[in-house]
Amino acid sequence: MIVKTKKYQLPAKTYRRIGLARTLKTQWWLPVSIFAGIIVLNLLLNLVYTNTWIFFFAPLGLLLYYLFWWIQFTGAPQLEQMKPMFEKFSYEISGKEILMKKNPKEGMQMKWEMIKTAEKTKDAYLLFFSKAQFIHLPFKIFNSDNDLRFMEAILKRKKLLKD
Repeated sequence: MIVKTKKYQLPAKTYRRIGLARTLKTQWWLPVSIFAGIIVLNLLLNLVYTNTWIFFFAPLGLLLYYLFWWIQFTGAPQLEQMKPMFEKFSYEISGKEILMKKNPKEGMQMKWEMIKTAEKTKDAYLLFFSKAQFIHLPFKIFNSDNDLRFMEAILKRKKLLKD
């Protein structure tokens, strides 16, 4: 069986939101360690002389971490190598591969082995290739509930989606 979807284009705003959420979810420990490290540094410095200005730097460190990733995910859609992610595609999904079609004659083939992880959110499937590259398949592009169930069955069979 092959699942055919409607055409869909990933908006840059959705890409940024999903990318930031995924990064903060997988690397939550990094901003926490930045914050804690600055506080510990302040406590050690307070042994030598009293200062309060360093408490300004702990939240600033968190802000700069978030800002760095926000800039990365905002700028990615303008990169030439990321352009294909933001084109309008229809998808043909089978147990062997995912075909991403621009039109009936143009498209590209993606093997399931390329996908590292998958997630099912309240309104979409997310197929991750790396931290910054993923396919967003909203439920609204599927033609029927049977297509959604088949997609979920494929993801579970490939052990990309947990039961």
